[in-house]
Amino acid sequence: MVDILESPPEFKKLRLPEEGEKVTVKDGKLVVSDEPIIVYIEGDGIGPQIVSQARAVMDAAIEKAYGGKRRIVWWEAYAGEKAMELYGELLPEDTVLAIRYTVLALKGPLTTPVGTGFRSLNVALRKKLDLYANIRPVQYFGQPAPHCHADKVDFVIFRENTEDLYAGIEWTYDSPEAEKLRKFLREELGVEIRSDAGIGIKPISIFGTKRLMRKAMRYAIENKRSPVTIMHKGNIMKYTEGAFRNWAYEVATEEFREYVVTEQELWEQYNGEMPEGKILVNDRIADNMLQQIITRPWDYDIIVAPNVNGDYISDEANALVGGIGMAAGMNAGDYMALAEPVHGTAPKYAGKDVANPTAEILSGCLLLEYMGWKEASALIKDAIRKAIAEKKVTQDLARHMPGVQPLKASEYTQVLIDHIKSA
Repeated sequence: MVDILESPPEFKKLRLPEEGEKVTVKDGKLVVSDEPIIVYIEGDGIGPQIVSQARAVMDAAIEKAYGGKRRIVWWEAYAGEKAMELYGELLPEDTVLAIRYTVLALKGPLTTPVGTGFRSLNVALRKKLDLYANIRPVQYFGQPAPHCHADKVDFVIFRENTEDLYAGIEWTYDSPEAEKLRKFLREELGVEIRSDAGIGIKPISIFGTKRLMRKAMRYAIENKRSPVTIMHKGNIMKYTEGAFRNWAYEVATEEFREYVVTEQELWEQYNGEMPEGKILVNDRIADNMLQQIITRPWDYDIIVAPNVNGDYISDEANALVGGIGMAAGMNAGDYMALAEPVHGTAPKYAGKDVANPTAEILSGCLLLEYMGWKEASALIKDAIRKAIAEKKVTQDLARHMPGVQPLKASEYTQVLIDHIKSA
């Protein structure tokens, strides 16, 4: 775990705001004042536009929900192209230290230029801050969607963020490392790998699995959500994804026993009738799960998955409700959290005031909920539903609504703010 900084560190270029208070942790829980300091990173491409618009909507909702008694003190830190201009590097240590100090952050999408030391700046931030849970809610707000039961789609996906194939342990087929590994496998373990095969290693640990499941179970209990479904390919990858399944069940039945009924117990002890106040914990094979959320989305609620499976299913789930243009996300550790949209930088739309900011705004909602400011989040979500119902939307949604003239992104943002103020 990466420690939260209790005292301000020495920064090279950043200056801590004179107002506001840092978020702290007491007795294992976040303590958020009425004026928390929160880092924001604009990002690249459309990032500066959508982050600015998300902040404006969040500020309006906080003002409305709490009558001016609460506010966020925003503090800008840098990553990506803007960081390169200011620091000469894509991910300066200042930014990592700032988030470790403030605990919470809102980020726009980042581009990783070809030829740098990072495979992905997003992945680098997750690793440096040990943000092991990628939390991706999938909701329907009335937007055009291809699925006939889009209104039944309401998932929260907990994707493991640091292990699996995203650990990035791999070698090209013709590298000395790959040859050493092939030789070791052949001579020591009797495993033959073709000489023209690239090699990757897929680590899944007890530690990484259990802390993710713990996070998902606490979320399910706090928000009264059920079932919690463990997604895995354990029938084939028995000692990685099969173990993920087993370790996740151990957390549910050993650490949260008073809340949990497993699917096996449901039929053996309760004749298929779910006891009141309990959370059902079950599991599904990954390929089956990918089709089940299409054929029967109403059967699923919280989905817990290893890194790669979680990536696949979150994109597929968002496709059911119209795509990733409105897909929110948040990377969280035990306490630190970095909210960011699922989509990329869309550089062709940069500076044109057309990019839909809803995914960034909904990521802000996740951050507000994580802080315990759920009333402000609810105002924002209600405003989004109203705007879509009125067909006051940006071009990405308007093109699927015959006869609807799209709004500029700034106009759409103002519609949301007006709805919030009039609520």
